[in-house]
Order: sequence, then C-alpha cells, then structure tokens
Amino acid sequence: MKKQINYEQLNKLYYSISEVADLFDVNASLIRFWEKEFKLLKPKKNAKGNRQFTVKDIANIDKVYTLVKEKGFTLEGAKKAMRSKDVLDEIVVQSPLDNEPDDIILRKLERIKADLMRLKS
Repeated sequence: MKKQINYEQLNKLYYSISEVADLFDVNASLIRFWEKEFKLLKPKKNAKGNRQFTVKDIANIDKVYTLVKEKGFTLEGAKKAMRSKDVLDEIVVQSPLDNEPDDIILRKLERIKADLMRLKS
C-alpha cells in the first residue's frame, strides 16, 4: 500500500525514479512499465537518460496507482478512465466508498450480489 503523499512537501523540481518508486512503495520497474503503457506519463530525461519526474508527473502516477492498485482497474480500463476527466474525478477524487467503514461496504456489496443472483435466476 502506498504511503500518503503530501504534495506540499514535494519541493524539488525533479525526482528520480527511485524516489518516485519509494513514494508509492513499488519497484522502479513498475513505474517504467506504466510509463510505456500510459501516454500521459512522460518524464523528462537528462543527458544520461535518467528519468526526471516533476510533481505533475507524480500526480499522474498517483492517479494510475489509484485506478490500478486501489480500485482494481485493468490497464485498459485505467487508460479509458484517464481519458475521461469526469470518470477520473469521480473515481479518484470523489469515491463515495473512501470514507465508509469496511463493514458498511461489505453489506452493500452483499446486497448487490444478492440482487444480481436474483436477476440471474
């Protein structure tokens, strides 16, 4: 699980891939993979070819992380959501489940499951 990122404390102009990976508690290889998969992840590269991530890049990675790791989206689903600002805002920023206790969420999911089972039969 990623650490809570305090964007106000991100005061450097550029962050290395290892620093970004540490922020999200993932391997640098996952960040590189997401960079290939998601067109909006385009960090600058220095003369040596090292990636240099801005705070905006980190915020975009945060959105991808939320969709894929926390919300369970497939890569294709996350790509579609990233293209739709309305969907992205609803899922990443204003998810109604974020502030609910797990037992309430579980009961809601059980009710949905029961409704779907009734519809199926």
